[in-house]
Amino acid sequence: MTECPHAPEIELRYRILSVWPDAAVEINRVGEVVWILAPNRLLDVAQTLRSDTRFGFEQLIDVTAVDYLTYGEEDWVTESSTQTGFSRAATRDPIRDPDVRPAKPGRRFVVVYHLLSLVENWRLRIKVPPDSDAAPLVPSVVGIYASANWFEREVFDLFGILFTGHPDLRRILTDYGFIGHPFRKDFPLSGEVEVRYDPEAGRVVYEPVSIAPRELVPRVIRHDARYLDPKPPKDHA
Repeated sequence: MTECPHAPEIELRYRILSVWPDAAVEINRVGEVVWILAPNRLLDVAQTLRSDTRFGFEQLIDVTAVDYLTYGEEDWVTESSTQTGFSRAATRDPIRDPDVRPAKPGRRFVVVYHLLSLVENWRLRIKVPPDSDAAPLVPSVVGIYASANWFEREVFDLFGILFTGHPDLRRILTDYGFIGHPFRKDFPLSGEVEVRYDPEAGRVVYEPVSIAPRELVPRVIRHDARYLDPKPPKDHA
């Protein structure tokens, strides 16, 4: 293992900048190395990170995504409940964390890659914002990391992000004929369709959702001595 003269995250950032001087790589508040990367550079960078002995990122731990559609907005906008209870709403400042923002304001999606270097014991997070919100496209890294196959299918299924060059890009978690992508922030909580078994047709049928979409505000119910009636019940016998 190579001896690092600095903290591991500082050394990793230094090595990345030595190869890519214009890299948008930073160390966030919890000591994680985060690199925001354009989609057209992803394949070349991933190949170098894996094969170059200065990095040795031979393992892709995970591929996921983030939808920033309602980022920073208040939760549970309701008309019938308090806006100050449960430590939220008007008492809570909107989230404005520059560490997790996309590379350019207005971009909705970000694909996130987590890499591990077993040789150096380094972890690297790469964020790739697609160029389009309407048709988000990112190159597939299956040819570099075989483990990305099912990861990318999961991101496609749940977020609707397309991976160009993927050998078999189809849904992996939702049912056949599923409409929409359930991890998108604008996906209705009640879904798009509901299913039931029709004994006359002898099969499962899809129908429009019969419940009205709504958001429920949680209630805090505590069952302990502090909230019980201190007076003992009267004996009527």
